[in-house]
Amino acid sequence: MSSTRTTRLATLALLAITACWGSTFILIKDLSERISALDFLALRFPIATLVLWLIFPRAVGRLSSRARRQAMVLGALYAGGQILQTIGLAHTAASVSGFITGLYVVATPLLAAVLLRHRIGAATWVAVLVAIAGIGLLTLQPGGLAFGYGETLTLVSAVVYALHIVGLGAWSTPQDAIGLTIIQLATISVICVIGAAPNGITLPERGSDWLSIVYMAVFAGALAIAGQTWAQAHLSPSRSAIVMSMEPVFAAGFAVALGGEDPTPRLLGGGALVLLAMLLVELAPRRHIEGEVTHIGV
Repeated sequence: MSSTRTTRLATLALLAITACWGSTFILIKDLSERISALDFLALRFPIATLVLWLIFPRAVGRLSSRARRQAMVLGALYAGGQILQTIGLAHTAASVSGFITGLYVVATPLLAAVLLRHRIGAATWVAVLVAIAGIGLLTLQPGGLAFGYGETLTLVSAVVYALHIVGLGAWSTPQDAIGLTIIQLATISVICVIGAAPNGITLPERGSDWLSIVYMAVFAGALAIAGQTWAQAHLSPSRSAIVMSMEPVFAAGFAVALGGEDPTPRLLGGGALVLLAMLLVELAPRRHIEGEVTHIGV
């Protein structure tokens, strides 16, 4: 398969994964009325780990000791981002949280430039600014953006997510994608279970809640993170972050289609800007060096 075709396939795969993540927002919103966020994470990720390990029982054994250490670091970063975002959300509006979390689109190319020595082209920075404008239009409500405890935690979570994206870009390889994912998921599981254990883990009572958790564990968890790991072996971190900025657009689309929300001009305009950002980064000529993978030693 040619390099260009592989890159396009990886971009489409990451876009599909982002759509899957976007579909979880209305499910999590409904589930949060009956189960805490930490309890949900402590159920979701162990299920995801078990499912992927049962499907690919030998994948971890094929990893080098270095790759296993890297996967544990990536899992810790992802878990840290999830927990910080969850705690921050309890102290700020969901709309503000969505916008600040989306700032990983800015943090990713900055970190890639510093840690991986990527040269970020002007077209990428234009796409980043357009994406942030779109996310702001999609998520921010009247009343402005003020920084406090919750907003600060959410901003730190955005930087941690950006580190995870950069780390995947540096360490993931197509042949190790599944093994890396299993160890990432296992690490996330351990951290989330430890976080939820002190207050006891509440199990859902409804069958529909279990279906939601299984869907988010298998499709938006195990398979999505495996797909992201594979896709980022073929994409630069900056490009990946801009494609992933489509998540709030998909979330809004599912909220309209399944949640009964109205397609307001603000929603349509914000979605159009994020889509434009993705098209800009796809159509702009890319310097070879921006697509190179630089390895960080761990």
